[in-house]
Amino acid sequence: MADTTWLTLAPAFLLGLTGLLVLYVDSIGHSTKGPIAVLSLLGSLGVAGVAIALPDVLGLGPAGWSFVSVTLLAMFALALFVEPGSQNRRLIAGLSTAGAVGALGVAAAFLFTFDGEPVNPFGDALVVDGMSLFFAVIVASVTAMVTVASYNYIAEHSYQAEYYALVLLAATGMTLMASANSLVTVFVALELASLPSYALVAFLKENKGSVEAGLKYFLVGALSSAVFAYGVSLVYGATGSLQLTAVQNAVTGEFTGMLGMGVVMVVGGIAFKTASVPFHFWAPEAYEGAPAPISAFLSSASKAAGFVIAFRVFTEAFLQVSESAGEFLVLGADWVLVFQILAVVTMTLGNLAAVTQDKVKRMLAYSSVGHAGYVLMSLAALSGGGATATAKIEAGQFVLAGGMMHLFVYGFMNTGAFLFIALAEYWDVGRTFEDFTGLGRQAPVASVAMTVFMFSLAGLPPFGGFLSKYLLFGATVNSGFVWLAAVAIVNSAVSLYYYSKLVKALWFDERPDDKKPLEISSRPTGLYAAVIFAAVVTTAMYGVFGPVSDAAVEAAAALL
Repeated sequence: MADTTWLTLAPAFLLGLTGLLVLYVDSIGHSTKGPIAVLSLLGSLGVAGVAIALPDVLGLGPAGWSFVSVTLLAMFALALFVEPGSQNRRLIAGLSTAGAVGALGVAAAFLFTFDGEPVNPFGDALVVDGMSLFFAVIVASVTAMVTVASYNYIAEHSYQAEYYALVLLAATGMTLMASANSLVTVFVALELASLPSYALVAFLKENKGSVEAGLKYFLVGALSSAVFAYGVSLVYGATGSLQLTAVQNAVTGEFTGMLGMGVVMVVGGIAFKTASVPFHFWAPEAYEGAPAPISAFLSSASKAAGFVIAFRVFTEAFLQVSESAGEFLVLGADWVLVFQILAVVTMTLGNLAAVTQDKVKRMLAYSSVGHAGYVLMSLAALSGGGATATAKIEAGQFVLAGGMMHLFVYGFMNTGAFLFIALAEYWDVGRTFEDFTGLGRQAPVASVAMTVFMFSLAGLPPFGGFLSKYLLFGATVNSGFVWLAAVAIVNSAVSLYYYSKLVKALWFDERPDDKKPLEISSRPTGLYAAVIFAAVVTTAMYGVFGPVSDAAVEAAAALL
């Protein structure tokens, strides 16, 4: 009987396969187009015959052979549409977007039909449950918006196939991070997401700022990977296992030096990925220097992927429920206290730094750091709750779901904000707040969308950011951490200043005499479509918040 559990990883397979197909399209030349098309068609027919006659060969089963056959048929179809000697911009962008949308559709279908029973494809190294599917939806959504927007943004640049392939392969790594069920799988998926990201930040090779940002991101990322890997080795040395539940079973309730140091180093590695203080210093440089769609991709999808491994690793490997004592047992080191400190410092420093910025893109970068602090509350408030183990578990599920919902909404409102910056860069508007003055009169539709993003990021109704913050802050209070929620509310009020500062520049400020007049000569379809879509979803979140938050609570229940 063939094993078909691998099909549950279809979102990751679709993203990775699409990335490879993009490179395949780019490799087809005048002399190879015909032979490749013929071989792909013959291969597809041959594999289809195998699927019918010998379905269990190699253990793939009918589903596996059908997948291979459809892939070869897609290669045949793509070869027919390729124009050798050109960049095939429309074909490559369309294929990339189709792959991301397909992954989104499959992940959403799996999520809302999920029966609650986790699936372990390829042994215990990976797990597919509500949590992994929820974050696959976030990553695929952001990827789809970024690929649509990039069609216009990189229109005049070379190496477009490589650009889209790197985005899709990075998204594949982020999706696998959500399914990682062992520390070594976490590390491999983390590197699969990180390595393409370094190249994407430095994609604008003629721009010194982009190259410098890519180099800094690479160097700091390599250091953080080393710290994380060393932490994993210490955990393995102390427990003799890398699989998360096996680590939990091997750990006693006492803190030990080797295990404690390993846990702290794992926290450091994850804090880098989520741009948490004091491991955040790469983020403003990378986000400012990178192409704006890549800034959106890293600050939304990559951040969500970093948090999903934090949620899974710390709840499954370093947390136990004591039924007799009616409390959570934090294992290895008091990482809950560490996350409480990180949450307060991260949200406070991020928001205060954003207040002082005069460049819009850099302001959004520090804003992203502040939002990382809000989501860290999900881990910082885990040890609270009621007097019984059941009450604590319910409170823990609620606060984790709050963090997940904020990341879901953040994926749209923050991506949309950075894509608006991409639109401004496309028009050569400038970088400072003063450069954006009067843009509301020149581009009212896009500016209305940016206003939605700013107010939603600040947590004002009637936008999605208000609902997600309300759920997260309320869950934190419900867990008994009123002081932490109060700090978050104060920081959210501070953020309203710099968000409204941009809205004021767009709509109300007069353009300074020393600034050149705005000249908007085009309305790039891809960028406009992505920005408007993000704004519509952010505004319409009231209509879908209930079902999605229920899915988030069910996903959190898989961990606690």
